[in-house]
Amino acid sequence: MMTELEADEVFMGEALRQALRAYEAGEVPVGAVIVREGKIIARAWNQVELLKDATAHAEMLALTMAEDAVGDWRLTDCTLYVTKEPCPMCAGAVVHCRLARVVFGAPDAKGGAAGGALNLLQFPTLNHRCDITSGVRGEECAGVLKAFFAERRAERKAEGGAEANPADN
Repeated sequence: MMTELEADEVFMGEALRQALRAYEAGEVPVGAVIVREGKIIARAWNQVELLKDATAHAEMLALTMAEDAVGDWRLTDCTLYVTKEPCPMCAGAVVHCRLARVVFGAPDAKGGAAGGALNLLQFPTLNHRCDITSGVRGEECAGVLKAFFAERRAERKAEGGAEANPADN
């Protein structure tokens, strides 16, 4: 039987694999998995560009898959593993689905909603609060994002275009 810390490392590894799928597709490399009773019930990667849908974040896609797998919108006994701290949209959806726990890798001080810029996952007036574990395989998760944005900046510079938006980091 794995300890919680060991399980967190393993499941974040699968979220990282999903992030690499996003990277290969030219999407911002964020991956997510949802775990219930020690088993992955959903896995997803950012598909905003592919689907032409601003809401197609890895977390949102994984939540929909998990709801389908469970047969309910309530995911009270599930844990979300995601490579980057959830944004406000995703954090709001997590609260509404009532996930027990969120585990993320790379923090997002500018836009994260799990303690970075704000904390919607534990907002006192909302109807649900999630446990949060941050920094799991954080350097690896941040490294994938940094490499992606460095590559995009280099491409834009080579094309003679404007630098990437600094907020993209």
